[in-house]
Amino acid sequence: MTAFITRCLKNVSLLLCLLAGLAMAAQAETIGSRRAEAEVTTDGQLSVSTRFQTRLTPSLSDALEQGVVLPFRLEFQLTKPRLTAYYLNFSEWFDPHAQLGFKLSYQSLTNRYRVTIGGLSNYYPTLREALGAVGAIQGWRVLNNGTLDPRAPGRVAGQVRLLLDIGELPKPFQLNALGSADWSLSSDWVKLDVKDGN
Repeated sequence: MTAFITRCLKNVSLLLCLLAGLAMAAQAETIGSRRAEAEVTTDGQLSVSTRFQTRLTPSLSDALEQGVVLPFRLEFQLTKPRLTAYYLNFSEWFDPHAQLGFKLSYQSLTNRYRVTIGGLSNYYPTLREALGAVGAIQGWRVLNNGTLDPRAPGRVAGQVRLLLDIGELPKPFQLNALGSADWSLSSDWVKLDVKDGN
């Protein structure tokens, strides 16, 4: 009887450890990719379309509600053809080949959320809808004309990621963000599904 109870307790503790691990993994993934596609255009550019699902940590939600603008950065890297990717990495000093900034803010007077890309803004009634617009782009041209051979889209590969741009936060919040996992928000690099645009 004692051996049976011991075995049951071991199984229960194993199950609890597994559930705790799954919960931590789910919480760790606060930005996940829902779409990452690209196509090689006839003029040798790459047209990228992305969509991400983002969940804010409690600290970021509080900061947003208090009027802090949350800056996000969508980054693109060309990984193939290798010679072109190497040249672009070298010429950009190993920075991303292209990047696009998004800003998320809360308007307390109207109780709406605003997402700004460059000089264009859209307003959303809920945080969920606004977060759906952060990192969502259609037909983003990321390379110069003639960089790629439009006749060989199968030889092209790239990746994208979305992250909270800590360097663009107001200075006091940058200090908070340095040592806190609550302020660290980033997706993994996601491989683009490259299609033939011809």
